[in-house]
Amino acid sequence: MKKVVLAYSGGLDTSLAVKWLKDQGFEVVAYLADVGQGIDKKDLRVKAKKAGARKVIIKDLKKEFVRDYITPAIYANALYEGKYYLATALSRPL
Repeated sequence: MKKVVLAYSGGLDTSLAVKWLKDQGFEVVAYLADVGQGIDKKDLRVKAKKAGARKVIIKDLKKEFVRDYITPAIYANALYEGKYYLATALSRPL
């Protein structure tokens, strides 16, 4: 059985992706990067497992996110409409 690691958010799209991948014959590992978005780790583990993930990895990356993304954005004066820091937008592609 082939193994796939899926960037998992706990939302509808990634939960359905877990099920679809499992139905296609993959062993699914759900990976969630905790960058301070206020997640309930226990609930997300249960949700990913119910969707069909064989394993769930939740990595605390808050310090790295602040160091590598938020701090440089603040120094670069990365603002939306000239007044809102782009911290939330920075986490979306991660």
